[in-house]
Amino acid sequence: MVLPFRFAVNMLAPGSGDEWRTRCRRAEELGYDLILIADHLGTPAPFPSLVAAAETTTRPRVGTFVLNAGFYNPVLLAREVATTAALTGGRLELGLGTGYVAAEHEQAGLPFLPPGPRVDHLAAVVKELAKEPTADVPLLIGGNGDRVLGLAARHARVAAFSGGRFEGTTATVLTAEELAARVEAYAGFEKEAGRAVPAERNLLLQRVEVTDDRAAAVAEFRPAVPYLTEEQILDLPILAVGTVREIADRLLALRERLGFSYFTVLDDSMEAFGPVIAELREREPAPGASS
Repeated sequence: MVLPFRFAVNMLAPGSGDEWRTRCRRAEELGYDLILIADHLGTPAPFPSLVAAAETTTRPRVGTFVLNAGFYNPVLLAREVATTAALTGGRLELGLGTGYVAAEHEQAGLPFLPPGPRVDHLAAVVKELAKEPTADVPLLIGGNGDRVLGLAARHARVAAFSGGRFEGTTATVLTAEELAARVEAYAGFEKEAGRAVPAERNLLLQRVEVTDDRAAAVAEFRPAVPYLTEEQILDLPILAVGTVREIADRLLALRERLGFSYFTVLDDSMEAFGPVIAELREREPAPGASS
């Protein structure tokens, strides 16, 4: 089942009120379908930021990418979600993850649980959100482990793949083959869940660079992944590097091969990715777009 493209920008540093509203309007002008905000200490609180984003725009949906479930009491979070959904006119999409930054938990005075209990807490949050009045808020669950993917297969409208993994405090990227294996595992979980409609699949593009020289562009990325060959780096799904047409072709291929139809970029790539959105919209207009 081929789903239409959706594109999101994940804001990490909204800035002042005026700066935030200006950037949100610019995201709408560039054609983004969603304006998202991360959930880390040192960045603005997600829910007030999303209310402001919805007030200053008309078309994009707004969402979290992703909430650190470990920060929240499930019942109190459900109240925040219900209020934000109402204040944004039903445009809220909620992204959830287990959380992975131990230092942030320590700073907040919260325990950083082992992986298993973190997933248990995420499951408890999902269960609470399934109750009214938050049951209709579209849910995205992000991660790569089997239990999180299984949770997404059973409950989420969007399954988000990060393209990387954490082993303790060490982060490594997934090669194209490793990500394909995770997607295959997820498809098995969906089959087990007996879903009538498959979840939308999201991929975070960690870097976007429009260039005529792909090899030179990824050379700067090489120190971060010294264990990969140049060919493997060029093939990393999380990198969108090349001409506008090359990047568009690559996203079309990722949708065809792995089912990714929803792509998120970071805010420092918002402008660079705009022409890619335009290119893909020209080839494949969004549903409901006028011809």
